[in-house]
Amino acid sequence: MERIGFIGVGEISKAMVEGLCDGVESPPAIDLSPRGAATAAELAAKYPDAVVRASNQEVADHADVVVLALRRADRGALAGLRVGADKTVVNVIPGVPHDELRELLDTEADLVSAIPLPTVRERRSVTVTYPAHPVADALFDRLGGAQPVADLTAYNVCSSLSSTISTHYAYLAALTDWAARHGVPTEAADRYLRSLYQNVGRSLGDETRTLHRLAAEHETPGGSNERVRTTWFDEANTEALGTALDGLLADLEKPE
Repeated sequence: MERIGFIGVGEISKAMVEGLCDGVESPPAIDLSPRGAATAAELAAKYPDAVVRASNQEVADHADVVVLALRRADRGALAGLRVGADKTVVNVIPGVPHDELRELLDTEADLVSAIPLPTVRERRSVTVTYPAHPVADALFDRLGGAQPVADLTAYNVCSSLSSTISTHYAYLAALTDWAARHGVPTEAADRYLRSLYQNVGRSLGDETRTLHRLAAEHETPGGSNERVRTTWFDEANTEALGTALDGLLADLEKPE
């Protein structure tokens, strides 16, 4: 595989490097920017094929695939960077359109947006990409699979969906807190809920059953699962969730 460079070495870059290198017989050569110096140094010490470059420009000059992994608020740090037309740029910064990137990078290189999640380190996470591109999709196929989407709207919808993960964990934490208030030790409630939802996660691996079918199979008419679903996750809560996602989608489609 081509040399892969990371500009911005935070949690996502670290997860990608670990997924590309851990237990891999022939890992790719990795170039790391000094932005996120502590993490970059840690990765370079761990993997012989990873090196920390002196600047973002050095990463762009050496790498064949350049991964942009800055926070959206920090994208101004890309100003003045020059990326050759022969490179492939993978943008994992949410809400930054390709036109803006081309201007920042002064480049005619192929641009691909992607939504990698931290679980790419385990090579189990499907990564949404747009547009489909053989180099970028091959990269994410090594990290659990690429899922190209047809247009920018679909990409932004998937980006919005990825923003619901912490809400899922907070939901489980709220259940643990509720159990503790009713006398169950927090450690016991935490262990039980992890067991419950790890098993639910395994059932998601059966893609022959739709999510609606899985929900139906986990409740009986008039039963306790149906009671919680219909009294708590009612029409009002469903509408509130849709409103929150609509607002996020609007922000992604019209970035500042």
